[in-house]
Amino acid sequence: MKFHGLGRRLGGVVAGVVAAGLALTACGGGDAESSGATRVVKHAMGESKVPDKPERIVVLDTDKLDTLYSLGLTPVGSTLPDQAAGMPKYLGDGYAKVKTVGTTQEPDMEAIAALRPDLILGSKFRQEKFYGELSKIAPTVFTEQVGITWKQNFLLDAEAVGKKAEGRQRLQAYEARAKELGGKLGDPAKLKVSVIRFMPDEIRQYGPDSFSGIVLRDVGLGRPEPQLLKDKADKRFAPLSPERVAEADGDMIFVAAYGEKAAQEQAKVTAGPLWSKLGAVKAGRAEVVDDETWMTGIGVTAAGKVLDDLQKYLTPLANK
Repeated sequence: MKFHGLGRRLGGVVAGVVAAGLALTACGGGDAESSGATRVVKHAMGESKVPDKPERIVVLDTDKLDTLYSLGLTPVGSTLPDQAAGMPKYLGDGYAKVKTVGTTQEPDMEAIAALRPDLILGSKFRQEKFYGELSKIAPTVFTEQVGITWKQNFLLDAEAVGKKAEGRQRLQAYEARAKELGGKLGDPAKLKVSVIRFMPDEIRQYGPDSFSGIVLRDVGLGRPEPQLLKDKADKRFAPLSPERVAEADGDMIFVAAYGEKAAQEQAKVTAGPLWSKLGAVKAGRAEVVDDETWMTGIGVTAAGKVLDDLQKYLTPLANK
């Protein structure tokens, strides 16, 4: 009887160990691994073993939302810069149902874990301090920077989701279209295109290393001298006071606003006397564009939407 009792106790211990092992497999220890075929992906935080065909992807920034949409995928969850704003509308109704899992600056770990992801895509620039915790939930791949390296980020994320070749094709198609548009504009470098963005607490002029600035460069367009940011180490953007708004002038001005408070500031400044004196404004060549595509999209689909705007507004100007 003692022998049989011991057997039952050992059986219980073994069952407990197996259960614990299964729990660790599900939640991850170190960089969590999924069952089935996997690949090793090198990224900003090292290497991760990811599923060949991930099916439950959580993304932690808007560029990764754009990437998945561009590749015909839908994540199960995503952070947002501002949860109140909801999912980017340009991605369509299908994305409106994606579960929100905190903000880009503060991902909600419990909400992410509850979705049982088999892959997490994030950014070292934004979420480095969360990497260890995230990688215990699921294999996690981080890009290095934001904006300036958007093309490299797109290709890395495409590799992580198992669509590397398709990602390369999508990027090449965008670049070919940008070059073709530049050719249709004659000598695009002669057109000085200005890009400014109203934030809740400041105005910014966007330079050559911003997402929209890179799209303009791909087309071959020129920029107003102040927006080249030649004296700045960071050539993504620089603050612009309302008193210096004359620096925003160009052959064409594109204006975006981030959120309601910023839109109110935009309305106030653009109704003021200094704005009305700008040459582009006098000529009717200042256009309000979608902040979600020009500023926060940071991907192939958003870049295509920017090209749509450039074609619409610059073609008449180039043909004059």
